[in-house]
Amino acid sequence: MDFSLRHCVVVVLPFLLLLCKTTSTSDSHHHGLKSLHFTLFQHETINKTGYIIVNGVAGPGVSQNTTPFGTLFVFQDPLTVTANRSSKLVGIGEGTSITSSLDGLQSISIAKITLRMKRHVGSISIVGGTHNTKPSDHPVVGGTDDFMFVQGYVTSSPLDLQGQTVVYKIEFHLYWPPYAVKKPSS
Repeated sequence: MDFSLRHCVVVVLPFLLLLCKTTSTSDSHHHGLKSLHFTLFQHETINKTGYIIVNGVAGPGVSQNTTPFGTLFVFQDPLTVTANRSSKLVGIGEGTSITSSLDGLQSISIAKITLRMKRHVGSISIVGGTHNTKPSDHPVVGGTDDFMFVQGYVTSSPLDLQGQTVVYKIEFHLYWPPYAVKKPSS
C-alpha cells in the first residue's frame, strides 16, 4: 500500500533525500541564505510502521497506491541513507495523512521528521498535499535544535510501491534566514 509522507514527510515525510546521501550533504549559501540539501529514504511497512486508523467511505478500495476517501492513516517510518532498508538509520518520519481525493490517490499529510545525522540533529515539521504515485512537495513549517527557524521544502517521491514495504525518496531543500545562522564565537 502506498502511504508515504502523506503517508509522508515528512516525510518525508516524507518525508525525508537524493541530491546527496546523508554522508555527503550539501551545505552552502544560496542567495545569502545558509542552505542544506540531502536525500534520505523512507521505508513504510503496512501493519508494522504504518496503520489505517479509520477506513474511508467512498472510492477505490485499499491497494498499494489508493485508499478510500476519508481514510486516516498514521505512520512511524525509518529513514535511511540508501533505498536499502539495512542501510544506516539516520531518522524517523512520523505523522498522519487523510485521503482527500475521491480517486484515492491524494491526501493531506502532516509529519515530523526527526534526524540524527553527523552534523545536524533535530526535527523538521512538514505539511501539505501528497500524491501517491507522483513526486509531491511539502513545505517546511518548523524545526527544532539544529533546524530551528529552517524554511524550505521536502519532496517525497515513490520509488518502490510493490510488496508489503514501500520505499520513498525524500529530498530535503532547507534554508536558514540570516538571523537564524549561528555566528562563530570570536
